[in-house]
Amino acid sequence: MPILVAPGDGFERSSGTSVKICGLTTLTDVKAASDAGANYVGFVFFEKSPRNLSVQDAQVLAIEVPMGIAKVALVVNASDDLLDAITASVPLDMLQLHGHETPERVTELKARYGLPVMKAIGVADASDLPAIDQYATVADQLLIDAKPPKNAALPGGNGLAFDWRLLAGREIGVPWMLAGGLTPDNVAEAVRMTGTRQVDVSSGVEATPGQKDAALITAFVKGARI
Repeated sequence: MPILVAPGDGFERSSGTSVKICGLTTLTDVKAASDAGANYVGFVFFEKSPRNLSVQDAQVLAIEVPMGIAKVALVVNASDDLLDAITASVPLDMLQLHGHETPERVTELKARYGLPVMKAIGVADASDLPAIDQYATVADQLLIDAKPPKNAALPGGNGLAFDWRLLAGREIGVPWMLAGGLTPDNVAEAVRMTGTRQVDVSSGVEATPGQKDAALITAFVKGARI
């Protein structure tokens, strides 16, 4: 059975902010995230990303994730064929949709795969905020990320932040994660400013694109829970 991690559901591995380490590519990454106390780990299935995994490689990593950590598959406008292949081979707890998927597509995929769905929402300014309310009616969780620049190759993992004050005091209605430009140095401030109970990081804990740094992962988790 998939794990649906949500603040207050009794599943947190530790007190304080829940943390997702995304874009893991090696067994060393899995161990580092687990040892640091991460609540979620993310596997990327997007060919343009330096963190992209094959279904076979993701299966090897996912099998080694300790019980109690939610395994998330990040996809971007994925076809049913790709999702069929991923879900048939990789033990998952959640799908993360990081493309231009419509609310109708979110609903369709929840029904097709029987997995909780997290929808990423890109934010640059206040004009992007209505999408939060729109997707909160259909997604199990939201990931509120910095909107990528025009013509960017990646929809996320660009190391960019947005004005966190846009989320201060906002009632969202479903569990949500803050993402975008978070690092061990700024995550505590981001949590304080937004009131989020969950954070997501990828490039902010890397030595080089796609190469995670265990010390940065540990520092990030500690920073998120100060």
